[in-house]
Amino acid sequence: MKKEKVKEIAKKYLIGFILGVVSAYTISVIAATYFPSNQTTYDNTNTELKSENVQDAIDELYGVCFPPKAGDQIIKDAGLEKDPYECRYFFTGANPNNYITFNGEKAGWRIISVECDGTIKIIRTGNIGNMAWDTSYDNNWARPATLNVYLNGTYYNELNTTAQSQIVAKDWGIGAVTEDNNNLSYQVSAENATKWNGKIALANVSEYIRSNSDKSSCGTFKLNNDNSNSCQNTTWMYINDDWWMLSPAFGETNDSFVVYYYGRIRTNSFHVGESNVVRPSLYLSSEVKITGGDGSQSNPYQLG
Repeated sequence: MKKEKVKEIAKKYLIGFILGVVSAYTISVIAATYFPSNQTTYDNTNTELKSENVQDAIDELYGVCFPPKAGDQIIKDAGLEKDPYECRYFFTGANPNNYITFNGEKAGWRIISVECDGTIKIIRTGNIGNMAWDTSYDNNWARPATLNVYLNGTYYNELNTTAQSQIVAKDWGIGAVTEDNNNLSYQVSAENATKWNGKIALANVSEYIRSNSDKSSCGTFKLNNDNSNSCQNTTWMYINDDWWMLSPAFGETNDSFVVYYYGRIRTNSFHVGESNVVRPSLYLSSEVKITGGDGSQSNPYQLG
């Protein structure tokens, strides 16, 4: 089906729907809700659309869930995986081409996801040392935690001015997570139930899980931990070290999660006051453009 034909159909039904309903919703919301079926397929081979069903085609055409600018380019070039839980596109697998040069650090960062507002979430490839999550043994990131203060103060101020201008403050999901849960949808909702707005933080537990390409064996907290020996081989986010996550442990006041060197996700047995590896994460502004590179480690994405 041609893109123009999809637009014609969307326009026809949207007009009829709007005339029949008195509502304060925007057209984009109506477009997203009026076509409930994601099961209807169509031929998109002669269009620029990537969607395989009518609902997603509507989303693309009306910008409901399709990132613009730099993020759009990355999606087309690299074939990211559309997330079923949020309007995001994730890099998954053992070693995708998601390297990016940021703060003058060639291939020093990797892209976690492209968001539907066009921002790009990245994480440092290596680490900036071992630090406590919070020296007061409190797992409330927004309090603010010791690591929060450091990352958004000293660490941010040490970035070059170009890098600082490319970062945008965003809402981060800092809600507590139940250990070894087997429901990723519920976990994502729990993480997003509490928000903190800022520039630099850490990856959360669900992002580590969603970076794994083996959904059947590693697609939930419990599955990842049950099969950690193999799951560590199907996600690029794994490193051979113990590193802090953003997510605190549900029902606790001084525990936050750590991805251990053997791939399991556990609370730190010494609590948030003890030291583990820190890998900063941040969002690049939707105004940032990709000016070169293919995302490989030898030729990482370049920002302009």
